[in-house]
Amino acid sequence: MSADLTELSAVRLAEIVRSGEAGAEAVALAHFARLERLEPTVKAFLVVTKDRALSQARAVDEKRRKGGALGALAGVPIAIKDNLQVEGVETTCASNILKGHVAAYDATAVARLKAADAVLIGKTNLDEFAMGSSTENSAFQKTTNPWDPARVPGGSSGGSAAAVAARMVPLALGSDTGGSIRQPAAFCGVVGLKPTYGRVSRYGLVAFASSLDQVGPFSRTVADAALALSVIGGRDPMDATSARREPPPAALSVPKDLKGLRVGLPREYFIAGIDPEVETAVRAAVEVLRGLGATIKDVSLPHTKYAVSTYYILAPSEASANLARFDGVRYGASDRTAKTLEESYELTRGGGFGPEVKRRIMLGTYALSSGYYDAYYAKAQRVRTLMAVDFKEAFSEVDLIACPTTPTPPFRFGEKTEDPVAMYLSDVFTIPSNLAGNASLSIPCGLTAAGLPLGLQLISDVFGETKLLSAASAFEAVRPFPALKD
Repeated sequence: MSADLTELSAVRLAEIVRSGEAGAEAVALAHFARLERLEPTVKAFLVVTKDRALSQARAVDEKRRKGGALGALAGVPIAIKDNLQVEGVETTCASNILKGHVAAYDATAVARLKAADAVLIGKTNLDEFAMGSSTENSAFQKTTNPWDPARVPGGSSGGSAAAVAARMVPLALGSDTGGSIRQPAAFCGVVGLKPTYGRVSRYGLVAFASSLDQVGPFSRTVADAALALSVIGGRDPMDATSARREPPPAALSVPKDLKGLRVGLPREYFIAGIDPEVETAVRAAVEVLRGLGATIKDVSLPHTKYAVSTYYILAPSEASANLARFDGVRYGASDRTAKTLEESYELTRGGGFGPEVKRRIMLGTYALSSGYYDAYYAKAQRVRTLMAVDFKEAFSEVDLIACPTTPTPPFRFGEKTEDPVAMYLSDVFTIPSNLAGNASLSIPCGLTAAGLPLGLQLISDVFGETKLLSAASAFEAVRPFPALKD
């Protein structure tokens, strides 16, 4: 092929591998060449599994030569966030406490990618245990934004977002607990999909907050996100919370218009303090939807103002319980200088966890403690229910909700590290969907005057991914996003 293979979509790459127009090994080598050139600056990966990936690619090519039927992601290079288990590969969650831990099994989403003949090229950087909004909390390195190396890629799935934006891979998996797919997608100018809670199995995802975590894809096109979801979605008996729902179809039909679609604008998402360039770009994107025939209607989600405070009670509470297992006894790092078991716990956890993880464990432990449980955790659960009711009422009037993904463009390294509350507010527009369990997606909708990406967030009711992806594809067709220049 004469075209640069790294410029092609996942859909197109799978087509040419299945047809024999290009081999899976050639596709992988093209992406590794780009990765090796850009990775010293971007620092998206914690582990690059080149030998394993080339072996997988050769197996795909051999399968085609023998006349075997190739999977939906035949030969497509994919990166995996390093909180998803990949058998035989180190899984650290970007934390010193899991340094050296080699996964004994595949996460269900990873196993399904392999079964679809995808080629897994490595594990991407993240905020430690997915706790952060900038990927500055990684214990190992800081991933940069491919659009501006002085700025963060967002978080916690910053490595996956940056890898896709830099065309090191056409697809990557991330996890989203409070915006960790959508916020970095907006910052890096790519598509990021948080499926409905239960749509994708969490088996093999190292838990942060079990009632909020969801696995989803990053891509450069909506069609690629739909293809990825069709592979990783669906019921999994290994995850009791996975829904008995078939994933949406892989082939995405792009509608010519959006006539009959009702789109809600939540007044609580256009607030004082939002960056003017963000608001201008998002309102312009809404006008594009109107121009495609959608009806635009104001809606209210009145409990949105409590979203951040509710989230930062519930998520740390679940984290304090989930992270109790990391004690240095069964796996991961262990301090061998301790003289007692209690001292071993203190030294292992004190030295193994970073500052943000410790902060959230302490917040959660406090909220769950005797005398405070009802005042904080139980009350937060009741407010969470009210937010879910808000969405249900809104979706009785509209089909989708449109709003900003983030309140600001990508910020500079160090700009918010000394102010945790300011960092937490980066997810003010994404958190509500996690609390309610809705599907939501970020799609690029413009650039700032400085050339930084901005994201439009579209939200559907639970299991509304088909409608969500269809509308996003119609928007993308008339407002294609400019490719990142080398």
